[in-house]
Amino acid sequence: MDCAPQFPTSKVDDETQEKHVSTSAQAAPHGGADRLGFTAGQVIQEFGYDSDVDDDLRFAIEDLTGTELEDEDYGDVADSVLIWWREDDGDLVDAVVDALTNLADGAFIVILTPKAGRPGHVQASDIEEAATTGGLHTSGTVNACEDWTATRLVAPKSARR
Repeated sequence: MDCAPQFPTSKVDDETQEKHVSTSAQAAPHGGADRLGFTAGQVIQEFGYDSDVDDDLRFAIEDLTGTELEDEDYGDVADSVLIWWREDDGDLVDAVVDALTNLADGAFIVILTPKAGRPGHVQASDIEEAATTGGLHTSGTVNACEDWTATRLVAPKSARR
């Protein structure tokens, strides 16, 4: 599965007059990973890994950060958390609170959910509720790949003095 966002562009070969279509995913060095806010050197803890996750996106994230994704048992500080979540996975609020355990100050959580119309789709209101209960707020949603939507959760900005 190609996980990067698909924005087709076309180019006509001057010699053969054939039209070649490419996507930003092919042109982007890290697929959709850089659209999620990850940067080089980050330690990312992953929750909810299962056989349905998009391995292309996982590999793109590892390529971008230069580190392997850490599993749920990771016990050190994480710069970000990646949660693969499906409707039947249980209580999303609990998952978000668990993800906060090792999260560094100023870090963020990315929740990946199946896109609308796919099995396991999670309503945006459920994600918003989990964020709010965990003391976070949503800061954007992107099409992470073919089957998954990513929602970024961050701590609210403190009031300026």
